Amino acid sequence: MAHSNTTYEVPDLCSIKRAIISVSDKTGLETFARALVAAGVELYSTGGTRKYLSDLGLVAKDVADYTGFPEVMDGRVKTLHPKIFGGILARRTVSADREAMETHAIAAFDLVVVNLYPFEATIAKEGVTAAEAIEQIDIGGPSLIRAAAKNHAFVAVATSPSQYDRIIDQVSSMAGTNFSLRRQLAAECFAETARYDSSIAQYMSQQLESATRLEDAAAFPASMTIPMQLVTTLRYGENPHQLAALYRLPGKQPGTLVDAEQLNGKELSFNNLLDLDAAFSMVRCFTKPSCVVIKHNNPCGAASAHKPSFACRKALAGDPLSAFGGILGFNGTVDEETAEVLSEPGLFLEAIVAPAFTAGALEILKTKPKWRENVRLMATGDYGPQAIERNFKLISGGALVQVADNQPPTNLNWTTVTEVAVADELWDDIAFGWEMVRHVKSNAIVLARDAALVGVGAGQMSRVDSVEIAIEKAGDRSHGSILASDAFFPFPDSIQRAAQAGIIAIIQPGGSKKDPEVIAACNEHRIPMIFTGQRHFRH
Repeated sequence: MAHSNTTYEVPDLCSIKRAIISVSDKTGLETFARALVAAGVELYSTGGTRKYLSDLGLVAKDVADYTGFPEVMDGRVKTLHPKIFGGILARRTVSADREAMETHAIAAFDLVVVNLYPFEATIAKEGVTAAEAIEQIDIGGPSLIRAAAKNHAFVAVATSPSQYDRIIDQVSSMAGTNFSLRRQLAAECFAETARYDSSIAQYMSQQLESATRLEDAAAFPASMTIPMQLVTTLRYGENPHQLAALYRLPGKQPGTLVDAEQLNGKELSFNNLLDLDAAFSMVRCFTKPSCVVIKHNNPCGAASAHKPSFACRKALAGDPLSAFGGILGFNGTVDEETAEVLSEPGLFLEAIVAPAFTAGALEILKTKPKWRENVRLMATGDYGPQAIERNFKLISGGALVQVADNQPPTNLNWTTVTEVAVADELWDDIAFGWEMVRHVKSNAIVLARDAALVGVGAGQMSRVDSVEIAIEKAGDRSHGSILASDAFFPFPDSIQRAAQAGIIAIIQPGGSKKDPEVIAACNEHRIPMIFTGQRHFRH
């Protein structure tokens, strides 16, 4: 509990005469430490950091020698000492604090340079044990930097190598740091400790949940944190007047878009990333070689085939006009034959995401198309099954949290509710259409034929409008296609329109008060209908 209301003067410029350095990430440390020494700063350090500095020929006093207390318990306790924290927390313009420092021989630390144990990198490793993870929970580090950040009136704190240049610029020019920089560094420090603690909290929560089933993931905790780390700022958001950035979630799953390697092309935009994520999320749901074409976060083409080049050609044929300037996703390696399809005249693509590209495919895509210099080629690497996870939608004053609709159907007991049965040869198209419709914005209707998307109606206020748009997009290809709907039909009018278009099977969740009338309309037109009992709204 806070116990002091002492007021004190806060100087703008604080000299740096003594620094404590303890870092796990040595990036940039040599240049930084040499610049500090050149400015006359006395260095104190611990363990591996002190050895690193000593090997560079830089003198760093041992914290244990200064405190008179050795590192113990395998390094779990090394900086947690009053002589350290007193030297960081002392208010230089408060006489009582100065007297305490003199009485107890406490040296003032003007700069604290600490980055935390690599907890997130540790838990990202395959097969890491809980015991290994626990040992990478930093205790002294967060305590040191929080103390320095609290006392930023007098002390500067560095938690990342990216901050070193800002500190050295001021130390070199004015032998210290100004209040503006110290306050900025303090804010960055508290953001870092909040993110770090959130990562640990999330990990510990996951250990309790063991969310391997949907019902486990639905056990929502009383409080929730989302620790994220800045990856990069973006040119702008959805529109040029919106600022935007990309952040990474803690941990590392195989084959994610954020960790994908960009092999070619311009800088990724906010909208590129949204569409790439949609493409990647859709295409990875299929086991056969598949391709999807995304425009404005909805699929305008998709197909499965016996090899990627065939799937690609079928997907691009789904809506060639909309495919221009689209984003493509593949669930397997893009080979030379597929690259040739992508390089055909008249086609323009913004980006392609796939687990990998062959060397030959990269050569073709980087040299043959007119848009070769700009197309973003993203290689995610191999990926496993999609994890059961929560997704978040921010609303005014809060957030909606739900278990993501990213798993295979939990109930495969689909029921044919019409008098006419489903022909065996239609089941592949029905399954394809049902998988695709859950990725389309509601109200969603898709038409599929020969394991390819031939028509899409997305985001309409009425279901019959979505049916009309899907049929219009498909044209003559609607004849012999199957129709998938993300939710029930409230009236039989959509069935009448589907029959006129030559649709030969319908799959939908069912559950409407008008189901008997809808089924009767299907029987009248001899169209088999399957109820799934599972809705796929996507708002």
